Amino acid sequence: MKEIVVIGAGKIGGAIAVMLAETGDYKVTVTDRDQAQLGKLDSHPAVRGAIVDITDKEALVGLLRGKFAVLSAAPFHLTGKIAEAALAASVHYLDLTEDVATTKKVEELSKGANVAFIPQCGLAPGFISIVANHLAQRFDSLDSVRMRVGALPQYPSNALNYNLTWSTDGLINEYIEPCEAIVEGKLVTVPAMEEREEFSLDGVTYEAFNTSGGLGTLAKTLEGRVRTMNYRTIRYPGHQAIIKALLNDLNLKNRRDVLKDLFEHALPATMQDVVVVFVTVCGWKDGRYLQETYANKVYSSVVAGKKMSAIQVTTAAGITTILDLLAAGRLPQTGFIRQEEVALADFLNNRFGRVYDPEALRLKQAV
Repeated sequence: MKEIVVIGAGKIGGAIAVMLAETGDYKVTVTDRDQAQLGKLDSHPAVRGAIVDITDKEALVGLLRGKFAVLSAAPFHLTGKIAEAALAASVHYLDLTEDVATTKKVEELSKGANVAFIPQCGLAPGFISIVANHLAQRFDSLDSVRMRVGALPQYPSNALNYNLTWSTDGLINEYIEPCEAIVEGKLVTVPAMEEREEFSLDGVTYEAFNTSGGLGTLAKTLEGRVRTMNYRTIRYPGHQAIIKALLNDLNLKNRRDVLKDLFEHALPATMQDVVVVFVTVCGWKDGRYLQETYANKVYSSVVAGKKMSAIQVTTAAGITTILDLLAAGRLPQTGFIRQEEVALADFLNNRFGRVYDPEALRLKQAV
């Protein structure tokens, strides 16, 4: 039984803990500085809570020492401190961050490390990078890679057509920070909330626009090999225009605390959500210009005996799958590991990764 530390006792951290504990292969310590958050954890003999202040490096390193890995489900601005503690304690490090600066810091820390540093293990970045790289490998040469992901309410009922489904801080960061993209073969920075487009899937119309962090490390991996590559967040039509008014016209992009307060007191959370994943790759194979597309929807469901939202399921399954592959020796054990180094087949065949497999889900529902 491998001992794991999960940082953050929120919805994602709690989901990770129960999914790991239910296997019987992991013993999990969940840490948070808030006792009330720890008190909300599901009771399980393989899960215990511990109050630790992440900013207290000595205490955090002491907790991590001797463990197999630490998984960060903490806010993005704290993730770098956890990576530093992981290096000091010589434990494997995995996180869910979409923050570009944090990932660069993790990459620097990983140089010469005797343990693995694996950032961006969630949905986007994370699973979507694995899918995009899998499709890209089918071509002799690439033209475009377009990655689209959205966590949406199944039943939108307000002008934003949106409910809170995950970290408010992470959401705001994606809406404000600059975005990476490849344009005419070069890695560039483009503004968030721009380049809106519309598309339809299963008869439903969506909009998509630039947000920060979704490309992950795949942008550098494919730079010089693809003409166009971008990541955009999926929403129902009308969302982008209102958010841009809040950010720009009311200048809330410079008052994140006010924007967070508005979101958390005006937008209700929901467990009835759907995660939409849509990846399209175009290129040449055997002299022909072809397109390959991956489209998938994941709904809220019962996982490890617990009702979870779609964003909980997909995010927690992302990091637990990577941990499982690492523990099984299916991934390198030292240094910096990119999501695109993970084989899609290995991911979907994993006991956690199967939640992304629509065929497996249909069979489960049929039984």
